[in-house]
Amino acid sequence: MIDGDFFDKEIILVDKPAGWTSFDVVAKLRGYLKLRYREQGTTPTKRQIKVGHAGTLDPFATGLLIILLRDGTKKASEYLKLDKTYEATIHLGSISTTGDTEGEIRSVSAYQPTEAEIETVLRQLTGTITQVPPAYSAIKINGQRAYKRARLGQAVDIPSRRVTIYSLTLQSYAYPYLSIQTHVSSGTYIRSLSEDIGRLLKVGAYTEQLRRTTIGEFSINNAMTLDAL
Repeated sequence: MIDGDFFDKEIILVDKPAGWTSFDVVAKLRGYLKLRYREQGTTPTKRQIKVGHAGTLDPFATGLLIILLRDGTKKASEYLKLDKTYEATIHLGSISTTGDTEGEIRSVSAYQPTEAEIETVLRQLTGTITQVPPAYSAIKINGQRAYKRARLGQAVDIPSRRVTIYSLTLQSYAYPYLSIQTHVSSGTYIRSLSEDIGRLLKVGAYTEQLRRTTIGEFSINNAMTLDAL
């Protein structure tokens, strides 16, 4: 899947770095494909340099991104429906306009929840829950991406959705940071999950760090960095 040259691949696994959008990765690899064809003295067709991804990953986040090449792009819908696993560090006591480090951050509480209180909240959020996706997301509202409307200061009303949190485990806790690992259904937003944790603890919270480690049976252990690619 990741050995050899891009010319014989329909799918590759990328370990996306922080600061890159999913489209940045797609554009980078498309440019590389064009370069390889030019080096061979040929002009590629649109099909030969067609690149897409199977599910976005927030710019501040790192981890597994499925990149599809050429005819592989036709199978994107198959991968979009797969469950995912994330590791996240949540910052308690403050909220962010975007739910992560890229927004305007405001302190709301100095209370330090106990580990027992946190464990109780994590159990409450395990299972099928109702979640409201972030305003700063790629969801389309009346044909326009929600984040574009939010950046313009327009009201963004995103309907709630049912998602499943298969597991939600506390990895470590040293106030104000708590680290979790979670296995979730497709369509789950970890930024919203972090905010729900903060809301139930009555202290506020946002996602400080986020890393996607699996998509279905695909693992970050089989992914390559952009530099290595």
